[in-house]
Amino acid sequence: MTKMSAGDTFPSITVAKLGGGELTLGKAEGECDWSLIVVYRGKHCPICTNYLKTLNGLTKELKALKVSVAVVSADSKEQAEMQMESVSPEYPVGYGLSIEQMQALGLYISEPRSEKETDHIFAEPGLFVVNEKGNAHLVDISNAPFLRPDLSMIVGGITFIRNPENNYPIRGTYVG
Repeated sequence: MTKMSAGDTFPSITVAKLGGGELTLGKAEGECDWSLIVVYRGKHCPICTNYLKTLNGLTKELKALKVSVAVVSADSKEQAEMQMESVSPEYPVGYGLSIEQMQALGLYISEPRSEKETDHIFAEPGLFVVNEKGNAHLVDISNAPFLRPDLSMIVGGITFIRNPENNYPIRGTYVG
């Protein structure tokens, strides 16, 4: 499996969106020119539910930074709807992420431990911030539900990066 590198062009991935229509990951919405994408494991993951609730509280700050937010999982429409009842998301929610799309994002992929967990293969957590050029400016890929970046740190980091006085480049791009 190939992991996405910082600075790479974010892949063009479109999924179904709760409420109808499609969601193109990495495409900023409205007046925003950057995009934050959170890949979550799915309805079976209570840690994901709490993480998405925390994200709700930061969407206004992110929008003020001109960063739109979207989340996505491999769950079915029904599973996503059930989970979002307790999240009440303030951002678009995509569902039905395919194995090929997970691989294009460089995500770790897991099989369910049992039918009690879920009924499909799913992606482990990922967080991407895509800049105005369509490049992956920040990349965080995890192989377990309890390894995720602190969302308030992400907001603080984006604030620092987007300040033109800091002239902060995409980090981690050295290839030797």
